[in-house]
Amino acid sequence: MNHLRTPEEHRMIAQTRRVDFIETAGEIGALLLESQMIKAQSPLFNQRLRRIRSLCSIRLSATKEGFVPEIVSNKSVKLGETPELYGLFSSPHAASSKLKTLAQEHQLCLSALGLEKTSQRGCFGLQIKSCLGACVGKEDRRTHDQRLHAALMDSQVQIWPFAGPVDVVEESNGWVQRHRVHNWCYLGTQCSKTDDANIHTSAYPQDPEFDLDSYKILVKPIMLGSVRVEAC
Repeated sequence: MNHLRTPEEHRMIAQTRRVDFIETAGEIGALLLESQMIKAQSPLFNQRLRRIRSLCSIRLSATKEGFVPEIVSNKSVKLGETPELYGLFSSPHAASSKLKTLAQEHQLCLSALGLEKTSQRGCFGLQIKSCLGACVGKEDRRTHDQRLHAALMDSQVQIWPFAGPVDVVEESNGWVQRHRVHNWCYLGTQCSKTDDANIHTSAYPQDPEFDLDSYKILVKPIMLGSVRVEAC
């Protein structure tokens, strides 16, 4: 049975000459290793996990009218350390598109969100009845902003919950791998089976660069406490 779905997959298999594998003690180690190797080797057929140098997020700024979303970059805020950031995006355009989608889904005001200039007639959403009228005083701004906060909560960027680096520990039949992580950044793995250690316990980066893929891999198991974590 042919399981290949796309022309790209057919070309990839046609060019394959050898398949190597690296054994890991658990799924987290496999995912972290895959992400690291793709960034290092830039394979032709896998661009999804290549490093994104510039990331954006949404921060709510308080004004006299109410809270207004502001798109901030990783050059102006420290991701993983700055509280009350929402969403991680590859560009300001992607962040703005997310706000427009939330406005539609939660009947938010485009003018109040800073996505449209305020006019006496109200925002475009009011005209098509997808806005409840915060732009013209028909809806209390505090009520609008409560709905905005609720809409963003699911995408809140989690703060690194430890004072420094930790080891995420995975074990398989007595074989232990310790994956060192700091501020959601993968630093390397120590393996008991081979005595290999590609982490330097006394010289890890003091301010490691936030990595989106490591964050996605680690945030749920760490925040839910479903993985063993030990202080270094």
